[in-house]
Amino acid sequence: MAKPLGPTGEFFRRRDEWRKHPRLTNQLRHATPGLGIGLVAFGIYLVGEQVYNKLYAPSSSPSHSSASH
Repeated sequence: MAKPLGPTGEFFRRRDEWRKHPRLTNQLRHATPGLGIGLVAFGIYLVGEQVYNKLYAPSSSPSHSSASH
């Protein structure tokens, strides 16, 4: 059988009950429900932008249309 907690153990057990409250357990995931999806989407956007800039980068030589003016 478990030993009785006594007044001190009971005091600390009651003081720590708030830690097991449903609002506080796993609160970061519930506080930011779309953060993971948003970060993945933003990462895909950044990678896509880099690929786009590599494929369609302007040439370093001056263009003929701007040089003629």
